[in-house]
Amino acid sequence: MTHTKKHPPGFWLVSIIQMFERFSYYGMRGLLMLFLTTEALKGGLGLDKATAATIYANFTMFVYFAPLLGGYVADKFLGKRNTFFLGSIFIFLGMFGLFIAKTKMMVYLALILITLGNGFWKPNITSIVGDFYDDDDPRKDGAYSIFYTFINIGAFIAPLVCGTLAEKTFAVTNGTEVISYGYKYGFLAAGIGMLIGSLIYLVSYKKLLGEVGKFGYSRSVHKEAAATSEVIEKRPLTPQEKKRVAAIFILSLFVIIFWAGFEQAGSSLTLYTNEYINRNVGGFEIPTSWFQSINPFLCIVLGPTFAWWFLQLSKRPKGDIPTPTKMGYGLILLGLGFGLMVCAALQRGNSPDPSIKASVIWLIGAYVLHTVGEMFLSPVGLSMVSKLAPKQISALMMGAWLFATGFGNYIAGKSAAYVETWGGLQVFGFVTAVSVGAGIILCLISPWVQKLMVVEE
Repeated sequence: MTHTKKHPPGFWLVSIIQMFERFSYYGMRGLLMLFLTTEALKGGLGLDKATAATIYANFTMFVYFAPLLGGYVADKFLGKRNTFFLGSIFIFLGMFGLFIAKTKMMVYLALILITLGNGFWKPNITSIVGDFYDDDDPRKDGAYSIFYTFINIGAFIAPLVCGTLAEKTFAVTNGTEVISYGYKYGFLAAGIGMLIGSLIYLVSYKKLLGEVGKFGYSRSVHKEAAATSEVIEKRPLTPQEKKRVAAIFILSLFVIIFWAGFEQAGSSLTLYTNEYINRNVGGFEIPTSWFQSINPFLCIVLGPTFAWWFLQLSKRPKGDIPTPTKMGYGLILLGLGFGLMVCAALQRGNSPDPSIKASVIWLIGAYVLHTVGEMFLSPVGLSMVSKLAPKQISALMMGAWLFATGFGNYIAGKSAAYVETWGGLQVFGFVTAVSVGAGIILCLISPWVQKLMVVEE
């Protein structure tokens, strides 16, 4: 493939349908914790916070564990794009299941469908982005940053649309008191988003994708002849390939720490915002779910900027900032963001009185720092896995990377219960210390990790 200035048309198709899938997921996720903890008479499940935190933690964890299965199915059987399309069907059915759910069992079954769908979707759609470019193509980092921006367009719109439907449009009120919430309509909107993305794919993929993603690597005809592919599939990993796999594993450990803090946006930060942050602006109470649009909005603004900046850095004689160092910076910024939440907790103290609230400025500042940290870590991490993963296990390694993210999501989900028992000051302070410490360690060992990441010519 030649290194032309423009990205291929198929890349834009993949980015657009990913935007709709993320609208679906984040629209649902922004309401899930609130739905689980709201009493049944008000349109929720009425679970205590500890139980809800466990369900949320397990769901968000398995959403990222499932890509191991999705990567394997794509590599060995269905091919990447057939697998992710099947995933879109499961996701839609799961969202519709939440809309019609009348019992806890129906909710659990719907979450299982969404989990399986995400497992089939995530590693394959992400891996296909890398398939459009050669490993040494300087556009690759920029492509993943643009791809990440499309993810965040969907994630930005989702809480505003689904949250408004659930907390405003279909909420039944008596004066200022909410009698019941319309969470199911938020879930329906999330399902419709996935359906739209699937239809766009169906009418466009033949023209725009060609052979890209049609097969898993073991049957690939995209870059090599089938016979060559079979030989590569069966041969053992070279010593350098093993080192690259080791580098992915080492960085995955730090990724767990990052997402354990970052993904508290949907768990502990959501509950803390709902109860202890002053959300009134000019007499209007901002829906709790809307605050989850701050991060993706900032990503939309910063994504192209970081893509341009990283490309300019790569043109320097000494090259770009090493990937492990970038990720270390991301962890440090995440920790500083939680430092602002420590300030919020100090402002209101540990009083159980819900009328004592902290300023929303601390929360917004935390999201800003978290977002800058995310731009240092997440898109460059995806690009790194695409470059380093041995071809015969490319989708599987992408799934393993997302598997590490799942561990972080589980820890983040469980943290909601600890905010209830320990208090915000202790939880946010602990996350601050661990994140900053891990970031400093990663920056220090960056030269050693960089040596493991060498790609053979």
